[in-house]
Amino acid sequence: MRKLKLQVQTTIDGYMSGPNGEMDWMTFPWTPDVAAYIATLMSSVDTILLGRNLAEGFIPTWSTRTEADGEDQATIDWMNNTPKIVITNTLIESPWANTTVAGGDLTKLITDLKNQPGGDLIVYGGGTLVSTLIAAQLIDELHLFINPTTIGTGLPVFPIGPNQPFTTVAATPFACGITALHYAPKTS
Repeated sequence: MRKLKLQVQTTIDGYMSGPNGEMDWMTFPWTPDVAAYIATLMSSVDTILLGRNLAEGFIPTWSTRTEADGEDQATIDWMNNTPKIVITNTLIESPWANTTVAGGDLTKLITDLKNQPGGDLIVYGGGTLVSTLIAAQLIDELHLFINPTTIGTGLPVFPIGPNQPFTTVAATPFACGITALHYAPKTS
């Protein structure tokens, strides 16, 4: 069965964006150790899941990114060539290449995707989608990239909801100050 992995940038106090979507708190440039960690994380992934709002910025940004923007060509190619599924109930078809649109019952959709043959799935930050996936207990691996800053308010990574225990798989500090925390849902 395919796994659904979450990769999200967050602040120490648990926000994935400021109250108006601000992302200016993120730590850049990344150091090579972060890039190596992410390359390992992505090695089993063959499908990217995005919410509509994130897709509207994410897909066009990657389609125009070059090595001059600080990314290596292999990452740019992977981001552009990996099939994407935009999870939305407002779009009927995708305006983007290599992208399909899916909507409806999220639990059924994710369960069906996990049961298909292929590599793992990865979802990147996107507040509404991520919070809904976490609340529905559909994430198999959480990869939280904790940036060394606090912002005090904004869009939280975790929704208010049922108690969900997790097991710490690894904590990896990087030279740039970010720490990756890898969690898995705790099984009884």
